[in-house]
Amino acid sequence: MASSFARLARTAENAGRLQVSKEPVDNPPYDIHTLGDQVLRTPAKRIGKVDDSIRSLARDMLVSMYAAKGIGLAAPQIGEPLQLLVIDLEIEDPKSPPLILINPEITAVGGSLCTYEEGCLSIPGVYLDVVRPSVVDVSYRDEMGRPKRMKADGLMARCIQHEMDHLNGVLFVDRVTDHDKLREGLGEKGFNPADVHAIA
Repeated sequence: MASSFARLARTAENAGRLQVSKEPVDNPPYDIHTLGDQVLRTPAKRIGKVDDSIRSLARDMLVSMYAAKGIGLAAPQIGEPLQLLVIDLEIEDPKSPPLILINPEITAVGGSLCTYEEGCLSIPGVYLDVVRPSVVDVSYRDEMGRPKRMKADGLMARCIQHEMDHLNGVLFVDRVTDHDKLREGLGEKGFNPADVHAIA
């Protein structure tokens, strides 16, 4: 998810403890795939064992996310079809730990439906309104494989839903209902509207 949301960031409870420098690097471990790349449409697989390879992947994802100045990244965006998300709403705070979600599941939604502008590291420069529930309950495993639950609202709820969509091959533009603005926004940045898979 793109960093335009950072000004509204709220710290999540039960955040993970995987520490990575937040200073952007010139040569991140991974390139981020963009709209039109088929890997973004491939459903992610559950992770059977949380081990050092998964922690290393999460660490490299964070480095790549910080390099792109994003606040969220899903493994499919770097070509790994695994159910792994990294989120950091406090990218300007070096002491605030990122959140690592492995095999996340939304167990309940609540609150009202909320419309807010979203962006995505896989569709750089495009920002459009998306309607989502304002509150979600999520179960997941952290970077040590421990089962966790959290209730998220506001920006964190939106970011989790946005990144979890990636695990199902869904991009935020698929949820945009203003098709004129969608075509205009994608066209301005050189993306093909035909690559959108609109959700009815």
